[in-house]
Amino acid sequence: MNPVDLAIRPTPSSQRVYDAVDSIPDNSNVLISFDYGPSTRPEIHPMTLGIMRHLLSQDRGHKIYITCLWPDGLYMAKDALKIINEEYDLVEHEDYVLLGFRPGNEAIVKGLASDLRKVFTVDAAQTPISEIPMMEGINNLNDFQFMFTGSAGYPGTFEWVQYGADPTGVPLSSGTTSIQVNEVMPYVQSGQLKGILAGMPGAAEYEKLIDTPGIAIQGMAAQSYGHVVIVLFIILGNLAYFITERRERKY
Repeated sequence: MNPVDLAIRPTPSSQRVYDAVDSIPDNSNVLISFDYGPSTRPEIHPMTLGIMRHLLSQDRGHKIYITCLWPDGLYMAKDALKIINEEYDLVEHEDYVLLGFRPGNEAIVKGLASDLRKVFTVDAAQTPISEIPMMEGINNLNDFQFMFTGSAGYPGTFEWVQYGADPTGVPLSSGTTSIQVNEVMPYVQSGQLKGILAGMPGAAEYEKLIDTPGIAIQGMAAQSYGHVVIVLFIILGNLAYFITERRERKY
């Protein structure tokens, strides 16, 4: 069985994320926040990669701005950019800018909502913001047309909703670990979040939606094969038990 052949059916929540990204006007400014670390990389990294591929695949002139509320998020962002740069001919400071990490949790989101240039005077490579072409006209979150957070916990989705999306009205979607979904879902139901990608299944659904099979679909395939093996062992164990019981009764 090829991983691509798995019957992956996108949930309404994953479809909503896809529709939100797909409906962004051409030449938009999109903020992606890497709010996770290595321990949740298998679940969330495919989501952020999927969002970036979706933004870039249609050649619609979108600009990507990357922030990190987690220190480890900076390394996740650099890894994602390395992968994406192998697929697309991107120019740093023209197609994307890695603003990087700043300590402060929700205070950072509040700061970005009011004055981004007070939070970031330089990017992750220490280039002054004033010298970066694509930072022209970017002063706060109101200058973005869409935001996405790959969130493994605090700070993450809740802080972006409460201090980023709600005060500015900028559309926000999120990708979270499976364990967080029930906590975050009320924001989706209220319309404060434009859908949510839920764990590895959500990441695989998004890869399916953008027609770019990747590590999430492969991961789901591995899980499926693992479940099949477990079921087979259970069946074999039961058969062995019944055969043994029958022999003991016979003798």
